[in-house]
Amino acid sequence: MLFAFPPPSIPSVEIKNREERFPVHRIYCVGRNYAAHAREMGSDPGREPPCFFTKPADAIVANHAEIPYPPRTADLHHEIELVIAIGTGGLDIPMTHALEHVFGYAVGNDLTRRDLQSTAREQRHPWDTAKGFDRSAPISAITPAALCGHLQRGRIWLNVNDKLRQDADLSELIWSVPEIVAELSALFELVPGDLIYTGTPAGVGPLERGDHLEGGIDGLDTLVTRIV
Repeated sequence: MLFAFPPPSIPSVEIKNREERFPVHRIYCVGRNYAAHAREMGSDPGREPPCFFTKPADAIVANHAEIPYPPRTADLHHEIELVIAIGTGGLDIPMTHALEHVFGYAVGNDLTRRDLQSTAREQRHPWDTAKGFDRSAPISAITPAALCGHLQRGRIWLNVNDKLRQDADLSELIWSVPEIVAELSALFELVPGDLIYTGTPAGVGPLERGDHLEGGIDGLDTLVTRIV
């Protein structure tokens, strides 16, 4: 097959203790999936169907990277999250079989241009410019489920400049991992290589140039990032 110019490389993520890498197909994200965070953002944390949005696959940023402060914002926020890595695809996956489709888990940060998001919400516009910008999806190595199990509880936390900003437990997710996979697969056909950022707990806040971020989830690698 001939192309007019060389096609872009496939975004990928490190897999813990393996030489192979995880090729990224799509990045899905869940909004308002912790009750306390939903409240701090002015929403009702009910059990209505989850809110999904996307980021481009090449928004992925490797662990221990430096990330330039993005343009057209004065209010960049952190959002520490559990990330589901899909290893087996499917459409309309039953919740009882959802975990069979999970390859593993990682720690992610859904970086957000909060001022642009607030404006979009007021004007009922999409969130693309607030969420799907370049280098907006830092992620740790993916730990296969065979090593860490399927995470249902465990501490999730984020420090900025060694000060605790976010601190919660995965058991506080409004929509669990199986529920997220099942519901998302009713809207999109999931394929191997999909990543799902599952939502952030309370405590989101602004970042400045020079900030050093460390975030983790029990059983997974710590995600380390610097804003430059």
